[in-house]
Amino acid sequence: MHGKPLCLVCLQQVSVLKEYNIRRHYETHHSEKYDGLQGQLRREKINELLAGLRKQQSTFIRSREVSEAAVKASYLIASEIALASKPYSDGDFVKRCMMKAAELVCPEKRQAFANISLTRNTIAERISELSADLDSQLKQRVKSFIAFSVAIDESTDITDVAQLAIFIRGVDETLTVTEEFLELVPMMDTTTAEDIFGSVVAALDRVGVYWSRAVSLATDGAPSMVGKKAGKVATKFKDKVQALNGGDRFWTFHCILHQEALCCKSLKMDHVMEVVVRTVNFIWSRGLNHRQFDKLLSDSNRGAVLRHFFDL
Repeated sequence: MHGKPLCLVCLQQVSVLKEYNIRRHYETHHSEKYDGLQGQLRREKINELLAGLRKQQSTFIRSREVSEAAVKASYLIASEIALASKPYSDGDFVKRCMMKAAELVCPEKRQAFANISLTRNTIAERISELSADLDSQLKQRVKSFIAFSVAIDESTDITDVAQLAIFIRGVDETLTVTEEFLELVPMMDTTTAEDIFGSVVAALDRVGVYWSRAVSLATDGAPSMVGKKAGKVATKFKDKVQALNGGDRFWTFHCILHQEALCCKSLKMDHVMEVVVRTVNFIWSRGLNHRQFDKLLSDSNRGAVLRHFFDL
């Protein structure tokens, strides 16, 4: 009990581990009742009190273990809900399913399942804590990067709010590669190069990157992102990094899909691409065409090849 003696009779702790304090506690509270017990009777009574204490402590330990298991289960289910992009309120639905299954499979464990908190507010709190823990782990890993690159992409969601997605990829001294989605920054006002650059800098500073270790930046093909003129995001990013790394080489890339499109044009593959585009448009133009194409895939042994072609 944290280095303090515990009375077997009243289960109170004596503040100081000294013979005088222990004797005074006994004589003040218990001497009248237990002074008459001597010899074997006294030893038996002490063993009885000690067994009762141990039983009580074991009950507390089991209760704590059950409680800890319920909390862990709550975190695991919250994680699965987040990974599946399900509403937080689905936790109540999962809880009802668990309770019905417990009644049939293991009714003696029903209370253990009932102790798992899966309310909407609990799920939201669990996911927030998991997110904070992952963010903390990423910050620790970023410190070990000997080189890292950044990828950014700006697009507009269905509510007409511009969303800036920021990714980071780094490698440490053991050549272990870490690639993580860093942050999704809503841009409620303008989306100029200055706005985007400021958001990227803020996100990277938040996780504590060493700017001199940045080696490349990948962006989409928007005019505010790429270009040789001063004021572009790629230019600003490159200038900031090279000012800290002594002018070492820094690479910038724009959308890889744009590069693939340029590659197709330079290879003069129009005779292939035109057929593919025309075929896909024919399949999607009418529902009947699409249904017949699906049936063809399911009936044909070459379905995997045709599906891959359609995906392209």
